[in-house]
Amino acid sequence: MSVVLVVNSGSSSLKYQLIDVEAGEALASGLIERIGQAEGRATHAVRHPSSDAREESFTVDAAIPDHDAAFARMLAAFDEHGPSLEAHPPVAVGHRVVQGGARFFEPTVVTDRVKHDIEELEVLAPLHNPANLAGIVAAERAFPDVPHVAVFDTAFHQTLAPAAYTYAIDRELAAKHRVRRYGFHGTSHRFVSRAAAEFLERPVEDLRMIVLHLGNGASACAVSGGRSVETSMGMTPLEGLVMGTRSGDIDPAVLLHLQRVAGLDTDATDRLLNSRSGILGLGGHTDMRDLVAASEAGDEAATLALEVYTHRIRSYVGAYAAQLGRVDAIVFTAGVGENAPIVREWSLAGLEGFGVELDPARNRERGSSARRISTDASRVVVLVVPTNEELEIARQTLAVVEG
Repeated sequence: MSVVLVVNSGSSSLKYQLIDVEAGEALASGLIERIGQAEGRATHAVRHPSSDAREESFTVDAAIPDHDAAFARMLAAFDEHGPSLEAHPPVAVGHRVVQGGARFFEPTVVTDRVKHDIEELEVLAPLHNPANLAGIVAAERAFPDVPHVAVFDTAFHQTLAPAAYTYAIDRELAAKHRVRRYGFHGTSHRFVSRAAAEFLERPVEDLRMIVLHLGNGASACAVSGGRSVETSMGMTPLEGLVMGTRSGDIDPAVLLHLQRVAGLDTDATDRLLNSRSGILGLGGHTDMRDLVAASEAGDEAATLALEVYTHRIRSYVGAYAAQLGRVDAIVFTAGVGENAPIVREWSLAGLEGFGVELDPARNRERGSSARRISTDASRVVVLVVPTNEELEIARQTLAVVEG
């Protein structure tokens, strides 16, 4: 058994999974919340393969002042509730790091130099990299005898051509401040594109597909031969598709206009685009389930939000089809992509002329595994493939450790 501990550290939270990589299953998972606040909460779930319940969850409310305390709480949960880390010792710890800039093309063993580079890249991801680094430092103290590996959200998109990642602004200014498209959700796009190829029983190297990662954050990716050739998120996760609270694509002059006529400063503009836009700004809901329910109840604003959301997806599908030249598969994943039939239906409506034929009955079916939702006659196969970013991080971490 090859066990990897996967860590996703936020500024006030710590998510973790203990994964049996060979079996592709999580032995345990946890979420520690409100780190640094007066009272935190730690939830630890243990998987019991032989039990009908399959999973047992435990929650503790206590002060968790910093990330070191969070790891201490995590270790205590393993000691108290299992599985035993002595019986299932992790061979490595894999860390999700959001921004790797143009420096990191692949998962990388953490060294002092790597930590310095992650810190230096904070300017590109000020909300994420500092927290990711704090988690790495605390994890090294908690697990000093195993290698630690950084897996970067941006790494999968380092195969973009210059024409795809370059913005048309003054090139010297862009180079000085590292302004370019980096893309995100890379671990998900990599995992899902390979899982889709396995489902289709075809080599990923032979396939051209469009992967739609639709969650509270959302991105599209054109994958050719297993390599990212286009992606919708840019220098930050704000660009591209409409999201839960983010606007996605917008005319930059709109922001200048609002600064002039509405008095928005930089911080207010940032809050508008990242926290008050998307389906929340249009329809009043951040959860797609609530938005769909409101639309079905006759809420016109919710219906318009849903139309804008799916119109943007359809536009990207068409653009990426042109970039790929041929599309073998369109793949939906993540919370919305896996669970919202109406989003899939509306996003692909009108694409029959491009060889996309959705099967309404298959599209309405629920499932926890990969499945086909297009008709048998559809030239472009449409799939729903559940993502598993933690398993992907574990796999990449193990591959690096094993050399």
